[in-house]
Amino acid sequence: MAFELVGPVADVAKGAVISVELDGVDIAVVHADDDNIYAVRDECSHASVALSEGEVEGCTLECWLHGSRFDLRTGAPSGLPATEPVATFPVEIRDGDIYVSTTPSNGVMP
Repeated sequence: MAFELVGPVADVAKGAVISVELDGVDIAVVHADDDNIYAVRDECSHASVALSEGEVEGCTLECWLHGSRFDLRTGAPSGLPATEPVATFPVEIRDGDIYVSTTPSNGVMP
């Protein structure tokens, strides 16, 4: 599994989200409240809008349009109207830099 450099951990403040494109896939990179970095498909499974514009709460990312929440660890929706999960991607931290694989870790294809 190949990992691609996203950038320094210091560039993503705790509670913040950045959007990156890796291998043609839009990915939201999230510094969650548990101090871990997560990567999910940057598109709500309900309304096809950018999740990176939403709010981080705990280990969830809320879609700004209709309020669906997605678990950053599993991609599963934890609030309606979304019923389908979003793809999650493996993250590695190496020497203070974030690396993300574009191979989904939860089996959901981007």
